[in-house]
Amino acid sequence: FFLTMVSAGNCVLLTLSSSSRSQGCNPFAQTGRSKLQNKRASLNQQIIKQMRIRAGAENLLKATSNNKVKEMVLLELSYVNSNLQLLMGQLEGLNSSVDVYQNTQDTANIPLIALGLKETKEVDFSTHFKDFILQHYSEDGNSYEEEIADLMDLRQACRTPSRNDAGVELLAKYFSHLPLIESRFFSPTHHTGIFFTWYDSFTGVPVCQQNLSLEKASIFFNMAALYSQIGTRSDRQTITGLEEAIASFQIAAGTLNQLKETYTHTPSYDLSPAMLSMLIRLMLAQAQECLFEKIALPGIRNQFCPLMKMAQEAAKVTEIYDQVHQSMIQMPIKDNVPLFWSTMAQIKTNHYRSMAHFFVASALLDHQLGPNDDEDQQEKTLSQVYDNIPEGRTPLDILKKQDERQCVGKAHIRRAIQGHEEALRIYGLCPSLNSLELLHGILKASHQRSLNKYSENEKEDEFPDYTEAPDIVPKTEHKAEMEVPTTTKVKVADFFQRLGPLSVFSSKQRWTAPRTVRVKPEDRDVGFNLKGDAPVQVVSLDPLCPAAADGLKEGDYIVAVGETDCKWLGVTEVLRLLRDAKDEEIEMQVVTMMDSMSSKLTKKSSFLSWGLKNKLKSASTLSLPTDDHSGSLPWNKPCPTFPSSSSYNNDSALY
Repeated sequence: FFLTMVSAGNCVLLTLSSSSRSQGCNPFAQTGRSKLQNKRASLNQQIIKQMRIRAGAENLLKATSNNKVKEMVLLELSYVNSNLQLLMGQLEGLNSSVDVYQNTQDTANIPLIALGLKETKEVDFSTHFKDFILQHYSEDGNSYEEEIADLMDLRQACRTPSRNDAGVELLAKYFSHLPLIESRFFSPTHHTGIFFTWYDSFTGVPVCQQNLSLEKASIFFNMAALYSQIGTRSDRQTITGLEEAIASFQIAAGTLNQLKETYTHTPSYDLSPAMLSMLIRLMLAQAQECLFEKIALPGIRNQFCPLMKMAQEAAKVTEIYDQVHQSMIQMPIKDNVPLFWSTMAQIKTNHYRSMAHFFVASALLDHQLGPNDDEDQQEKTLSQVYDNIPEGRTPLDILKKQDERQCVGKAHIRRAIQGHEEALRIYGLCPSLNSLELLHGILKASHQRSLNKYSENEKEDEFPDYTEAPDIVPKTEHKAEMEVPTTTKVKVADFFQRLGPLSVFSSKQRWTAPRTVRVKPEDRDVGFNLKGDAPVQVVSLDPLCPAAADGLKEGDYIVAVGETDCKWLGVTEVLRLLRDAKDEEIEMQVVTMMDSMSSKLTKKSSFLSWGLKNKLKSASTLSLPTDDHSGSLPWNKPCPTFPSSSSYNNDSALY
């Protein structure tokens, strides 16, 4: 049982039971984000249903030769395709719902775009893992019910992560478990029968695979999506909130880039290199936009050089958003990205370009070159703003001649007005933007500000001026860069560590079923060697010893001594278990690795001698107290204290 408190999309979980299983947000919490994800999941189910109907109709169309049946099938196909088109339109509408991802406080910032989480179907590991544990590891799968339940709870929680660092850590925790799960249960030669289904976040088309590649890539994508949602939710009216947004978008870009470089053959289109490249540009553009807002937040000094600096900063935001828009309108991305996204990129391109021209116009029109101004500094600043100076003019002419200064300044304000009008026109053409009244208000206010600036400097008796303002060179002191995520992997404890060390007990290795080998006290004159940290391995077996006759083989791993599981015990611990048996018969459980029966054992091992009469003598042999048996440790004498296993090369021991 657990209680859930929801506030602004974040969830705080109070666990009442003694279980420490991971929990995500309450999937039934009525927040805007959860409602959106529930709608997305419902649409995905409807899309897959229609796609199955279409596939069946197409197969029937190919199989039948009856014209009447063909007509009926074609009519059904037309209905199905129409339904699919409507469902795709609804999914695009969900991807256009950016308002639920924004900060809940009243702000005056242009909305940012967040990525929605990829949806997935539930996966039941229980039956398949229990069967695999029984068949492959020769253990009772029912004894691992709690571990399997913990894994399933963790995956279920990852479907509804909270929108904060705890949510990212939850996804990273599950992602870190996946390589361990893959090594334990996903053999390259044996399919477990577990299918992972994930839905394309843009088209809703399901993709299903039996291996974990799709699972890893999708979790990685959701980590980037969660970072983008944290960025859009940040309070951009404070420096701290803007810094959080900048860091989140840069990490989202770095996560997407790592996803693009690591998972190159994922069949889902939203994970394709072309789509990921576009999303990386989008995240960096939004980070650059927040950097611009951070510079402007304390206020822009109404001076020539600071205004020119802000003009180039705005031009940099324009440049990046223009690149984003160009990538969005390329095929086949254009068919999969919501129209709202490309429209927003186009609006921001025009808006920030207009702001850049407005800043240059303000610097030229409102700040005449005075006797106390640094003429050289202003000339240098103006020359850096332009790539191409208007024909027949020099930076110094523009600064010192009043007419030239007014002419170029008004040319910039005209371009600012044109850009704002274009942004408003594009806004009016996109139905998805009608609900964003805040955006419309910002665009109108910016347009009106430019109109006011132009009217302040317009003279009635002035002849029309057709001077074209030059483009502004984009430049920034703080460029948005991809950041490598530090939380993609976290240290986790293997759920199934009871199966033994992963280096040995993995899905790639095959063993015989555990066998019982008995060593009697009177069999003191014969023996074998042990080696390894964990698990301990049998080497240099004397073929005449009773243990060999009882089924012990070279290369066997000792997995239990008596009732004690020793898959994680080293040589010293196993020695102690054997020694503590005293005069009783010793029973050992051993397994033989079937794929490495002929593998060579290292010859650099140091040995502890016990029960092998004058069989091995080497420089690495440890001298131990003996009685009448040279080189052997008697059963009826106290056992000496052995040094720690790390004292010996490869932790070897001789029995």
